[in-house]
Amino acid sequence: MKKLITTLFASTLVLSGTAAMAADKEIAVIVKTANSDFWQNVKKGANAAASGMTGYTTSFQGAASDTDLAGQVALVENAVNRKVAGIVLAPSDPDALIPAIKKAWEAKIPVILIDSAAADSGKAYYQSFLATDNQKAGELCAQALIDKVGTVGKIAIMSYTAGSGSEIGRVGGFKKYIESHSKLTIVGPFYSNSQMGTALNQTTDVLAANADLKGIFGANEPTAIGMGRALVQSGKAGKVAAIGFDGNSDLQGFIKDGTLEAIAVQSAFQMGNLGVKTAVEASQGKAVAKFLDTGVVMVTKKNIDTTEAKNVLY
Repeated sequence: MKKLITTLFASTLVLSGTAAMAADKEIAVIVKTANSDFWQNVKKGANAAASGMTGYTTSFQGAASDTDLAGQVALVENAVNRKVAGIVLAPSDPDALIPAIKKAWEAKIPVILIDSAAADSGKAYYQSFLATDNQKAGELCAQALIDKVGTVGKIAIMSYTAGSGSEIGRVGGFKKYIESHSKLTIVGPFYSNSQMGTALNQTTDVLAANADLKGIFGANEPTAIGMGRALVQSGKAGKVAAIGFDGNSDLQGFIKDGTLEAIAVQSAFQMGNLGVKTAVEASQGKAVAKFLDTGVVMVTKKNIDTTEAKNVLY
């Protein structure tokens, strides 16, 4: 009997060891904040990628807000401590996340950046960057606004988080194009920190203080939604030309009713989907592209029902 119990105990150890070895490897997806449809669409893409792979799962977390840098750093460090197989990260600040990214690199955990870049000093510590070409997207938005309002007058920029990688490229590209292709005067940028209510109040104030405003640009999802609601509430919808960014149901509604002329829509799903797939490849020692442009589509009332638009709207 003693020999039987010993044999059973040994068998249990072998089985539990096998189960531990067979446990799925985790790809940690860490975004700026989980509180927007854009980042939830990133999550959908990440989950879709994991569902098509054997031996991998994804986790999804975001900081309390875009400006909660300490919170996002803590999420990355916790993932490193958990010894995840890879990290897909949308850094809220190009500099603040570099020490945490370096810790992952030291632990031999591949990091794939999405949406926003890290500063040049962090390039050695991540394997790939997947994003919209934000400068090009900003230029497309500027071109769309000029096409509507002309090259003389006053426009406003409603931005989100000052200094974030995507904001620098997107708003920078917009401003540069406006300045080089028109004589339009720019009011702002005003920073909502990706809070819809803040953007609504800021836009309301801008509209009240600038009766001669011809156009306005809302540079990300919550900012563009707040901007659109302010235009409607102030009676300026359709009178002040407005260009938004991102493509959730609120913004689609604003396109259909004429509040917004166009929205520049990124493929958030692709960022999550390709981000996880690239992290898995990197964790397996495969070579991955240092940069991958996930694209942008300018959506208007004319093309909103096309396949191209439907593939990126969410």
